Amino acid sequence: MNQKKVNIAIVGLGFGAEFIPIYQKHPYANMYAICQRNPEKLKEIGDAFGIEKRYASYEELLKDPNVDAIHINTPIQNHAEQSIAALRAGKHVACTVPMATTVEECRQIVEAVKETGLTYMMMETVIYSREFLFVKELYEKGELGKIQFLRASHQQEMAGWPGYWEGLPPMHYATHCVGPVLALPKAQAAYVSCFGSGKIDDNLIEKYGSPFAIETCHIKYRDSDLSAEVTRSLFNTARQYRESFDVYGSKKSFEWTLVEHEDSVIHTGESPEKVKIPDYAHLLPKEIQHFTTAGVYDSEDNQHLSFIQGSGHGGSHPHLVNEFLNALIENRAPYPDAQESANITCVGILAHESAMKGGEIIPLPDFTFKS
Repeated sequence: MNQKKVNIAIVGLGFGAEFIPIYQKHPYANMYAICQRNPEKLKEIGDAFGIEKRYASYEELLKDPNVDAIHINTPIQNHAEQSIAALRAGKHVACTVPMATTVEECRQIVEAVKETGLTYMMMETVIYSREFLFVKELYEKGELGKIQFLRASHQQEMAGWPGYWEGLPPMHYATHCVGPVLALPKAQAAYVSCFGSGKIDDNLIEKYGSPFAIETCHIKYRDSDLSAEVTRSLFNTARQYRESFDVYGSKKSFEWTLVEHEDSVIHTGESPEKVKIPDYAHLLPKEIQHFTTAGVYDSEDNQHLSFIQGSGHGGSHPHLVNEFLNALIENRAPYPDAQESANITCVGILAHESAMKGGEIIPLPDFTFKS
């Protein structure tokens, strides 16, 4: 990008509204436009944040030559189509998770990025959470030693969420647990094997034909001696909300707390010690540092379900915005870029396919591999 500031348009203003003030404060961004089909919501958010450029039509937004990049926060079934349309319209794309709902859609996004030369980033919150940044720092300093194994889980009760979530195969929304186990060693999945377990209510099975209460997947890493295990549940499983990852190293291991808001544990050899996870706002421009601990959805009367259950996503939102904008300004690939996002997303899609086939080993497609 030659210009000093990037003109950002945000699409979807439920969860997406959380990012508006971050872009408004970031030194590299101009929070240019918002897009929402509901005209009342569009006016409410536009007035609240003082944004003049407003679109009720995504197609009309894409025609605006002043838009440099689009941040998509719409329902998951719209992500792929809207990402591809934005890339074809000459816009860079940041998209909330997952990248897509099919392997073919992931392939089309990767191809669109290669053909256009534009930037795509999947905005995976866990790999920019303070917990992940803490473990990443330990790893890069050599304190963990050699990584020997990684494990992650995302367990959540989705009752009360919008109807398209009802009966969703657990692994179709697995990026929050797949992301960290691939991102820490900057690795890619080569193949997966997944088992389903238990059964959800009959009325939930009808929509997607997925019967399992829990799906648990083993991931074999590409060109590595490592493997990982990820567990996902959405319905009919008693468990406090948990997005977690554990990392086992030759010198030290990190285990996520079993109960939210309690301390995680570092094992040095056989000696465990509870640890306070620090904030990592110091990695950000000073203008957006405060967004690691406060945001749009922190007040009691203005809470989004993803925040109530997700504990504010570990302060990740300003880090995500900063990575996307820095990648554009510096003309480099963000993490995760299109291929890395496809590898993370396809793990979940193919894991569910494996579960439906009794644990059959399924390879990741070649287009998700980086040379």
